[in-house]
Amino acid sequence: MTSGTVDGLHYELHGGPIAGREVVLMSSGLGGSGSFWGPQMAALTARWPVVLYDHRGTGRSVRELPTDKPYAVADMADDMVKVMDALGIAKAHVVGHAAGGNAGLALALSHPDRLGKLVVVNSWSRPDPHIRRCFDTRLHLLHDTGPAAYVHAQALFLYPATWISENSERLAAEEPHHVAGFPPKAVMLARIGALLAFDVDEQLSRITHPVLVSATADDMLVPVTCAHRLAQRLPNATLDVLPWGGHASTVTDAEGFNASLVKFLEGNG
Repeated sequence: MTSGTVDGLHYELHGGPIAGREVVLMSSGLGGSGSFWGPQMAALTARWPVVLYDHRGTGRSVRELPTDKPYAVADMADDMVKVMDALGIAKAHVVGHAAGGNAGLALALSHPDRLGKLVVVNSWSRPDPHIRRCFDTRLHLLHDTGPAAYVHAQALFLYPATWISENSERLAAEEPHHVAGFPPKAVMLARIGALLAFDVDEQLSRITHPVLVSATADDMLVPVTCAHRLAQRLPNATLDVLPWGGHASTVTDAEGFNASLVKFLEGNG
C-alpha cells in the first residue's frame, strides 16, 4: 500500500502497481472515510489496483472546506480527479456509496473521459422527500444535541433492525471512535447541504458510461424508487436490488454486494 496527500486530500493505493491495468476508485458516503470500503478490499485487490481516499473535510484529509462559494457535489467530483491526477491515472472505474455515488454521476457529466464504469450504491439523481426528512432529522440532532447523539442515531439510518440487534456490541464499541473522528460541524452542514441541493435528473441521458445501479429494498435512508429512476433514465444502466441489507448493504451483505460488483466490473454484468 502506498499513500499520499494532494491538495489536502489523503489517498491510498492498494493492490498496485497501476501501469497498464484498470484501476478502481472508491468514494464513500456522507462520512467520507475511505475505510468504509474495508469489506470490499479483499475481493477487489485480488483483481485490480484500488484507490481509497477521504473526502475533503473528513477523515485524514484537510478538516475544512472552501468558503468562497457553496460546497457542491460537483466539488466532490473534482476532488476525485485531483486524486487520479496525483497517481497518474488517466481513467478509473468509480464505485460510490450514496454521496460518493452522486459524486460519480457528477464526474460522469463534468469529466466523462476520466471515467470507465460507474457503480452507484444507494444513490439518487434529484432531491427526494423521504431523504430530505431523514437529513432534516440528522440536522436537528446535530444542531440541538451534538455529534454524540448524531452518531448514536446513525445506525437507525444505515442498518436493518435485525442487524442492529445482532451487532449491538460492535456498534457500541465503534461509537466512541466515530464521535472522536466526527468532522467539524461546519463541514457536515455543508456536505448535507450539497446533497440536498444535488439534482442531475434532467442530465442523466448524457451519461452513456456503463452504470451499475446497486440498491437495497429495505434502505431506510434512500427509497429504492430512487434506484429505479436512475436505472430507467441512464442509457446504459444495470439495476441490481438486494432484498435486505439497509443503506449500508456493503457492510451488512458484503458477500452479496461484492459478487455483483465484481461481476459488473469484470464485464459480465
